Amino acid sequence: MTIRVTDEEAAEIRSLELFSGLDDAHFAALMRGAYVQNFPPLIELISEGETSDFLHVVISGSVELFASWNGRETTMATVEPVATFILAATIRNAPYLMSARTLEKSRIVLVPSEDVRAIFDVEPTFARAVVGELANAYRRVVKNTKNLKLRTSLERLANYFIYRSEAAGGVASFDLGIEKRRLASYLGMTPENLSRALRQIQPYGVEVEGSHVTLTNIDELRQFAKPTHLIDDPFG
Repeated sequence: MTIRVTDEEAAEIRSLELFSGLDDAHFAALMRGAYVQNFPPLIELISEGETSDFLHVVISGSVELFASWNGRETTMATVEPVATFILAATIRNAPYLMSARTLEKSRIVLVPSEDVRAIFDVEPTFARAVVGELANAYRRVVKNTKNLKLRTSLERLANYFIYRSEAAGGVASFDLGIEKRRLASYLGMTPENLSRALRQIQPYGVEVEGSHVTLTNIDELRQFAKPTHLIDDPFG
């Protein structure tokens, strides 16, 4: 069943930097063609290689972006509210390079790609916002590539823990919030390598029990991890 976008959901979408500069008429045109769907966990939303028919906006829940090749699969990113995916395929009218599936019950707004492209062609403010969004995505890809190519698996894990701590306000204790096999995939490791790394990182001031992490000596961990904004700042 097709569900129209509510005023509250439209306001959430409007608050995104991508759409905030759109004039009212063009934003209303986007929302007229958009609709909402509720998905249970572990439902595949898009498959790599498919044509981009919709720009997706995650309103609630979370979505995993992943890719597969030759029987192997890797996690690329996790999308949480409120955020879009995958903009580049929508603008280029090109096949998806990644697949996406829900990690939990999720509410997704689907905006027809042809509507997005039509406004991109006539609305300079929106076009600049799209360029900015794609530029940020490109920089994230570069940073992720540097993280994978320049650091050992243990260094990647250490910097991930520092990032999680800082993202939560500098806390010393937090839950992973992700299955360990997905964390391993995201960090470019096998589950077996992650298990070893979780043991090897303990001397640097980290305790892990199940999915709970406690940083007992953040200075020691930082000295080992050597975080830098040229790799670890997701917004810069």
